[in-house]
Amino acid sequence: MKTLASLTLAASLLSLPAFAADKVSFKDPTGDDDGPGTYKYPTDTVYKKGSFDITDVNVEKKGDKLEFTVGVNAALEDPWNMKKGFSTQMVFIFIDTDGKEGSGHTDSPPGLNVQFAPASAWDKLVILSPQEPARVRKEVETKAPGLKGDILIPERTKGAGKKISGAVDAASIKGDPSQWGFQVVMQSNEGFPSGNDLLTRKVNEYEGQHRFGGGNDADCDPQVIDILAGDAKGDATEIKAQHDMLKYECAADGSAKTKATLTMVHAK
Repeated sequence: MKTLASLTLAASLLSLPAFAADKVSFKDPTGDDDGPGTYKYPTDTVYKKGSFDITDVNVEKKGDKLEFTVGVNAALEDPWNMKKGFSTQMVFIFIDTDGKEGSGHTDSPPGLNVQFAPASAWDKLVILSPQEPARVRKEVETKAPGLKGDILIPERTKGAGKKISGAVDAASIKGDPSQWGFQVVMQSNEGFPSGNDLLTRKVNEYEGQHRFGGGNDADCDPQVIDILAGDAKGDATEIKAQHDMLKYECAADGSAKTKATLTMVHAK
């Protein structure tokens, strides 16, 4: 009887829906903080080697909050006294919550110069910036009004050790994180952005004191230093996958002939 009861209980448990996962994690290979393979850091010493190199990403539900943590390949510093534990990095976390082609946004905020494949259209974007939340929100409202309803700015973002983190209300992104698609874009915090750029730093043909190099002086190249790619397990093959995803071609007039197109990664 005891054995039969145990079997009956096991069968009942198998028939129940799986509990929603409250944490997902991704890894990224080191040494791929070069965009499409050619980008170089600015020359000023505040841009430490490895400081824009994503190593891991964790998303976890903690009570009524959804916390995002992004690791980098260098100890964080605050040379510009932003009082958040970091200064030079700026992280964009794009989330595809429904997995439906054509549902969501394929455009990115101004200053990234990338687009998303239709099957990877994003529904929510979390920005981790050392700028004050009010400044980031104002920039979004001014420069990306069509996207602002789906952009979330944590009230508190911090850097410690090699980790940048911030949390938003879990209710603002409905669903199960283990079923979502993610793409994480590493950029640099720019307090005096060019034109319509959303607090992001330019990539030029040649690197300068506060400009990345290895790209194009026009606005046809992806303004992206590192992303997740492949299976996001940290395998070295993902470096090529990143470079392929960020390939671009400029037209003679400096416009984008072929724009870098991003896809999501999924927890497995």
